[in-house]
Amino acid sequence: MQTDIDPRNLIGRKAFDRNGTKIGTIDEVYLDDATGVPEWAAIRTGLFSRDAFVPLEPSELVEGTLQVPFERTLIKDAPDFGVGRHLSPEQELQLYHHYGLDTTAPPPDRPDHHFGKLAGTEDTGA
Repeated sequence: MQTDIDPRNLIGRKAFDRNGTKIGTIDEVYLDDATGVPEWAAIRTGLFSRDAFVPLEPSELVEGTLQVPFERTLIKDAPDFGVGRHLSPEQELQLYHHYGLDTTAPPPDRPDHHFGKLAGTEDTGA
């Protein structure tokens, strides 16, 4: 995905699967702590449904919508970690495995209290 896009501008955009089927609306964007690059999007999959995490790489922003290169059923079956909280390295690894993405590079060994920080949130030092 383009790294010059402000992740806050992704929130509220529609997301579609590889077949052009609507998945839902982006609720939140999670950034990689080491790089600050948008890494995951939480997509509300329906009015009374939960949010599903999708990887922003290899997804693409096309004409104002997020095109996710996976089937809608795979996305809806993604592990549910809730939104508004940090993703731990273990949770992130589960998501990578779920989507069949490369996990050969081990995550950096660091405390996870800031891991998966939400876009637009400020670190209060607490």
